[in-house]
Amino acid sequence: MTSDGHDDQSGTLAAASARGRWLIVAAVLGSGVAFLDGTVVNVALPAIARDLDTDLRGQQWVLDGYMLTLSALLLVGGVAGDRYGRRAVFIGGLVVFAVASVGCALAPSIEWLVVARLVQGVGAAAVVPGSLALINSEIAPDDRGAAVGLWAGMSGATSALGPFVGGWLVDSVSWRGVFYLSVPLAVGAIWIALRHVPESRDQTEHARLDVLGAGTMILGLAGIIYALIEGPARGWSALSVGAAGVGCAALVVFVIVELRVRDPLLPLSLFRSRQFTGANLTTLLVYAALGGALFLLALQLQQSMGYSALEAGAAMFPSTVIMLFGSPLSGKIAQRTGPRLPMTVGPLVAAVGLGLMARAVPGVGYLGGVLPGVVMFGLGMTITVAPLTSAALALGSGFQVAMIIAAACCAAGGLVALLTIRKGTGFRPQVMPAVNSACQDATTRTR
Repeated sequence: MTSDGHDDQSGTLAAASARGRWLIVAAVLGSGVAFLDGTVVNVALPAIARDLDTDLRGQQWVLDGYMLTLSALLLVGGVAGDRYGRRAVFIGGLVVFAVASVGCALAPSIEWLVVARLVQGVGAAAVVPGSLALINSEIAPDDRGAAVGLWAGMSGATSALGPFVGGWLVDSVSWRGVFYLSVPLAVGAIWIALRHVPESRDQTEHARLDVLGAGTMILGLAGIIYALIEGPARGWSALSVGAAGVGCAALVVFVIVELRVRDPLLPLSLFRSRQFTGANLTTLLVYAALGGALFLLALQLQQSMGYSALEAGAAMFPSTVIMLFGSPLSGKIAQRTGPRLPMTVGPLVAAVGLGLMARAVPGVGYLGGVLPGVVMFGLGMTITVAPLTSAALALGSGFQVAMIIAAACCAAGGLVALLTIRKGTGFRPQVMPAVNSACQDATTRTR
């Protein structure tokens, strides 16, 4: 062991070595399962709604329940891996995810399905940061940028591939097959991790886990998301308004806790760095646009334009191909130019694609109404990565408005990056190129 508490081989694996390749495969496969499940369900929602007799509100909970626990526990998953073993937490998350996936596939009611999706998010919150931590702790620094670029590209590709795979499963098997798909992939990642991935932890960390911070974050996000889904669907009752109030109050308490606790879950001093704040705001804007656009596009294609589930998934396939083959090149370019240029241009290009998607309305053909937006969106997300509709299920003009809003969010993300991200080229990406550079800058400034 070295003096910093890491295994003496930590950070020395060449990406091209046998052990390095196995580790990258495990990380990509594990995180790919989590990202795939974030989008594969989109095209299955109409079938789920018919089979389990639910409305748009239920469909939103199927998607957002997963994202709720994933986002709320993401920081906890990362800290737990550093302190209790990165491989152990990664494998544990995959086990939880696989079991919850079986629960989703067997769901006899929408309530059962939503609960299982919540549990899936818990597993994903351990897998996603764990996969990156494995790469960052074991792969040699000179190869780390390319390895993370591959991780990001494959993660983006699996997210984009989700609608196509999900559509094929819905049409040929059942919507339940969408959830069974995750099980063998998770088992494969577990097998590789057990056989080929070394255990590592940050043994300099002896502080307690920030349980109070984690609890207030979960309560805050849960309250706000509950209000945003239930309020428009059922009316702004005392319960919905109260949930929004509790959520906002909990997030305020979270900030207070993080300022006072000895070992905060999220050191707020990081936000003194304009670049760190800008990188995170860019990520928020871009992925808010991405999530909303893919959710609504899947419904628009099937329920308003008459596409089958497979056709709706195939409609997005060009963006998958672009991201799959373009992300490695994009990662290399970003490593040479620095993060500012791709994080500015990428969201702006994706915004053009989302704006073009507003043309996807009944009576318009695929080549003229859907494909241009899909291609531009794929190009934009490739560069970037190295109002919800009413309760009625005919989307109408609300879809066009939502696509314009999503485009505006994406464009705003690009402008934020332009104003906050440095131009420097000497960066090594961890989560994404600009975030790592920002973290390094923030750490330096706050010491």
